[in-house]
Amino acid sequence: MRVRGFGELEAVIMDRIWNRDPQASTSVREVFDELAAERGIAYTTVMSTMDNLHGKGWLQRERNGKAYRYWPTLTREQHGARLMRDALDAGGRSELVLSHFIEQIGPEEAERLRAELRRVSRRKKA
Repeated sequence: MRVRGFGELEAVIMDRIWNRDPQASTSVREVFDELAAERGIAYTTVMSTMDNLHGKGWLQRERNGKAYRYWPTLTREQHGARLMRDALDAGGRSELVLSHFIEQIGPEEAERLRAELRRVSRRKKA
């Protein structure tokens, strides 16, 4: 599983972190223990990857004893919205990009999109 904007291991780690309680932080050890149960991986690999994610601005951290506690700077949904914005900005004429996108979504997704546009419009007017 690769999430756009992340390397393969970065995407796996971010997925694990996003699956946690959004109010909680996590340690390298906690993420490592989960990953090590499924694949052969070194603790230092997880530690350096989480440090890289911090350096790139995807994770925040604070020292907790000798280790750090990490949490994401964006939710998974905020990240998805950022990717959508990037695609809209990079795709040429934005009205055509939107048109092609709308043509590709199904009726249920189209209705959710209309409902969300109405909700946002009402909120902006208030």
